[in-house]
Amino acid sequence: MHVNGKVALVTGGAQGIGRAFVQALLGKGAKVALLDRNSEAGQESKAALDEQFEAQRTLFIQCDVTDQEQLKGAFKKVIEHFGRLDIVVNNAGVNNEKDWESTIQTNLVSIISFHMSISQYLMLEYS
Repeated sequence: MHVNGKVALVTGGAQGIGRAFVQALLGKGAKVALLDRNSEAGQESKAALDEQFEAQRTLFIQCDVTDQEQLKGAFKKVIEHFGRLDIVVNNAGVNNEKDWESTIQTNLVSIISFHMSISQYLMLEYS
């Protein structure tokens, strides 16, 4: 898959597997918005990535994927900053057996809600 020049959004992009997705996409020439609820990790990741790649190719947005208003706002910021969105990587996830409802909200409901909210844009942009 060719991603050079494409714009990607990665949830949970500040650390772990999400950070690996971000680095791989940047390494292939994409521009990437990192969304993460951990502001400190997000800012540190952005700074480290800016040293390795061009700073204008990354954007960090603090965002809790379970909050639909934050997700919509993040989507708008990506479009305003990069002018488009081509790739979405829904990586954010939690594993909390004691609070299974929060786990379902983060790992399932937020993904479905986010895709439904941006599907109109994506259909208009790529149809």
